[in-house]
Amino acid sequence: MVARALAAALWLGLVCAGSTAAVADAAFSQWLEGTWPSAQQLGVTRAIFDAATRGLEPDLTLPDLVIPGRPDRQPAQPEFVQTPAQYLKESSFDKLAAQGRTLFEQHRATLAQIEKRFGVPGAIVLAIWARETGYGAAKMPYSAIRALATQAYIGRRKEQFREEFLLALKIVQEGHVALAAMRSSWAGAMGHPQILPSGFYKYAVDIDGDGKRDVWNSVPDALGTIANHLVEIGWQRGQRWAYEVRAPQNTDCTIAQPEVKQPLGTWLKQGYVPAYGRKLNAAELAQEASLLMPAGSYGPAFLTTANYFALKEYNYSDLYVLFVGHLADRIADARPFEQPWGNVVQMPTAAMERMQQALTRRGLYQDKIDGKAGMLTRAALGAYQKKNDLTLDCWPTQAVLDHMLKNGN
Repeated sequence: MVARALAAALWLGLVCAGSTAAVADAAFSQWLEGTWPSAQQLGVTRAIFDAATRGLEPDLTLPDLVIPGRPDRQPAQPEFVQTPAQYLKESSFDKLAAQGRTLFEQHRATLAQIEKRFGVPGAIVLAIWARETGYGAAKMPYSAIRALATQAYIGRRKEQFREEFLLALKIVQEGHVALAAMRSSWAGAMGHPQILPSGFYKYAVDIDGDGKRDVWNSVPDALGTIANHLVEIGWQRGQRWAYEVRAPQNTDCTIAQPEVKQPLGTWLKQGYVPAYGRKLNAAELAQEASLLMPAGSYGPAFLTTANYFALKEYNYSDLYVLFVGHLADRIADARPFEQPWGNVVQMPTAAMERMQQALTRRGLYQDKIDGKAGMLTRAALGAYQKKNDLTLDCWPTQAVLDHMLKNGN
């Protein structure tokens, strides 16, 4: 009943003029006050709570809110709407790699300390920093407290963001950052590493030794937090993230999925050739790896280690991982991908969902319907192409979708 009353009040505030706007403000204030007991249980004082929430109003310009009468505004992530060629631009790598080399020298001692402690190479840490905030150049446009409170009040994931909002108050209470400096993305991702408050408490570390875990202003703390985060989600000391390879001409692209694993040495015996003639040592040859063909048959192929999937836990996108991994390589070695990316076309999300549904009905795809051409979707598509004597390239196109819809819906 209370939730319905609050939603009704907000609706009135949005669609009506004059005094009804105050109703929405009053409803939001009532909701904020309702969070006080939970904040108090986390050790937040009344003074800090009042300072953080005094005069606070919901930011109705944010995406991912549920507002009656307003069109759905889902955020568009470039990782899921761009082709590999669009996302992995050489011009971006050239610039960021040059900056990365400069920053590597500037923070050499800190990066060496981080690698010794966590086993994550400095170039990988720098590459994530670059992808997340442009080495700290990106200015976060939102107050984290306001963004999280708004998402908790009328977002799609209210309970999750309520917890994040409370933890943000706790961060301020503990003095890790001043309230005014607590800036974030629209979803409350904070600081150089772009982590939520819950991530702060899981992964943030004090590298500079000042007693604070300041991921907003301290570069050492931010870089250490990135490394600790990777270790906690599976990073293996001493392994590369992946190896670019030239795949044999007759490669069956349906095997390019995480479940198909074998030692790197076995892949090489089957005709996969490391890019630029790279020589692998005995320890590397013994590592298990799976094949990745991000653009199907129209671009580079990779043999991916466990660390590839640790990076993917950091951000669940193959293109994100490829960007970070390749940028880390480029900081040490200026050479581009050996195999250029083909000029493929990315299908619209709605069309991809229809393709995934068609593949699911045929028993070829068992993962979620998300409109994204990920590893499992590409492998399932390849299985369909093989079954129907179509060109086997494991890349989704409208022509293949039309074939599916014409032959059995």
